[in-house]
Amino acid sequence: MKLENLKWPEVAALHRDTPVLFPIAALEQHGRHMPVFTDSLLTNELIDRIENRMGDSVLIAPLTWLGNSHHHLDFPGTLSAEPRLYIDLLNGLMENFISHGFRRLVFINGHGGNDVPGKQAVFETRQKHRTRKDLLLLSLTYWNLGAEPWTKDPSIQQRVMGHACEWETSMVLRIRPELVGPLDDTDDVAFGNPFEPASRGWTMPDRSESGHVGDPRSATAEKGEILFQSFTDALEKLLNRVIAWDGVSWDG
Repeated sequence: MKLENLKWPEVAALHRDTPVLFPIAALEQHGRHMPVFTDSLLTNELIDRIENRMGDSVLIAPLTWLGNSHHHLDFPGTLSAEPRLYIDLLNGLMENFISHGFRRLVFINGHGGNDVPGKQAVFETRQKHRTRKDLLLLSLTYWNLGAEPWTKDPSIQQRVMGHACEWETSMVLRIRPELVGPLDDTDDVAFGNPFEPASRGWTMPDRSESGHVGDPRSATAEKGEILFQSFTDALEKLLNRVIAWDGVSWDG
């Protein structure tokens, strides 16, 4: 159920173990062939599919479209929150619902740059409420939940998320094909090895002149549907674990 459609007495009547989902995404460049709202479009579609499957068992806040996108600021059209400000925003969203008595709060992230701030926010808020063993605060990125879409469609070439890549381009082709530019004008931008397993600070021009990473040329709407199904399955499985949590244990 969507928070924006409820009246406050309806929210007040909910069981406080109802998981509250906070979709977070971005508005940033996605190469020459994809719209700047790509991450938000895809996250919203995923959330709509989760609502269709899970109904009133989860409460879904409106998507927060402004993300941490400083590494894309060399490209016009990108909007980005300062990293500390963004972490404080996420902390504030959790505090709002903790003050209303809700105990299971989940960030559902659809932008790579939000991954670290989301983890930092749930860490900070948990320390603030360190005596509350009944709180479950989670941050997840939807493509990191174990889905393997290539097992459903072997023509899917990628094995990890890129940027305006085969995966993202396919998913936008599935839901908003009119927003995708000619793929023949793109090329294969290699993922590379940025000193892994270390974590390297980077900006997008370090990696790609065009602003995309991966090979969008093999994208299709049919692959997009397989990707959405795979990511929705994995997210639903995780959220069912949140619902089934006993309220006190470390394991879930």
